[in-house]
Amino acid sequence: MGTLHLVRHGQASFGAADYDQLSPLGEQQCVRLGEHWKQRGQRFDAVLRGSLKRHAQSYAGIAQGLGGLPEPLVWPGLNEYDSEAVVRAIHPGPLPHPKTAEEVRQHFRLLREGLLAWMRAESRPEGMPGFAEFSAGVAGALGHVRAHHAGQQVLIVSSGGPISVAVSQVLAAPLESTIELNLRIRNSAVSEFVFTPKKHALLSFNSLAHLDGAPDMQTYA
Repeated sequence: MGTLHLVRHGQASFGAADYDQLSPLGEQQCVRLGEHWKQRGQRFDAVLRGSLKRHAQSYAGIAQGLGGLPEPLVWPGLNEYDSEAVVRAIHPGPLPHPKTAEEVRQHFRLLREGLLAWMRAESRPEGMPGFAEFSAGVAGALGHVRAHHAGQQVLIVSSGGPISVAVSQVLAAPLESTIELNLRIRNSAVSEFVFTPKKHALLSFNSLAHLDGAPDMQTYA
């Protein structure tokens, strides 16, 4: 039986013009994760990651802390949805970058509504695939792991959306639960599946053992 570790990227640049860039804290989170695994003798036989910049930077930070990782297979099906496009599909008015606490709360209220509409095929966010295609990209990555890495230790570096969809596929969870899982996944958090060539099973979810004792380093966005 193999083990699949799914890691959400480190803290990105929420509220900035370019979200797809790790913050200095996000870089530290990923290096700490690699160091945590190194201390425990964790090694990986294979790595898959999304093609976004924050995925590449997170992979690099983990590799730095761990002392090396296999060359990753870049899998675009592990890329995140466009949260701004999701919100604009249901809220065509101005959307300033959230800066105040109330603006952040409003952003996530709209995001919940937008995600549910997209998942139900009630909206068509510009420049994005439909949710069925998005889900198929995640399922394809899981299928690849089962088919090619039986009995191995595998790492996926991705985002909250694909990871929550992966967990929901394994648990056969409803759409509403997928959204709540998505919004609870913390930066650099680890979820684990055990797998055989036939199926995956959830072992753990949203762990930050590498940041124990450092609550100031635990972030969501």
